[in-house]
Amino acid sequence: MVTMTRSKTFQAYLPNCHRTYSCIHCRAHLANHDELISKSFQGSQGRAYLFNSVVNVGCGPAEERVLLTGLHAVADIYCENCKTTLGWKYEHAFESSQKYKEGKFIIELAHMIKDNGWD
Repeated sequence: MVTMTRSKTFQAYLPNCHRTYSCIHCRAHLANHDELISKSFQGSQGRAYLFNSVVNVGCGPAEERVLLTGLHAVADIYCENCKTTLGWKYEHAFESSQKYKEGKFIIELAHMIKDNGWD
């Protein structure tokens, strides 16, 4: 006998005391500013940021792509709330100089806004 349980869909809320980035389409929290690694990345729709960790995102299947910095295995990431594709996760870097990206996330500026305490 197989028992099916429905997984609960939820949104993680980052603390209000921190500067955060949110989905521009539905305002779901995506990342804490403290998780930002670099602002000098290029996405398919313009500038993008590299983050150490993100919340409220789902991950598609990994595939090999040739990016500006060489061949990588990446998986598209999307907002769990509104399902908009936001960027990608680096699963594997084939060049040793790019290994620092493995397990990190790219979010394109076109899909996020700044929230909380950016005065």
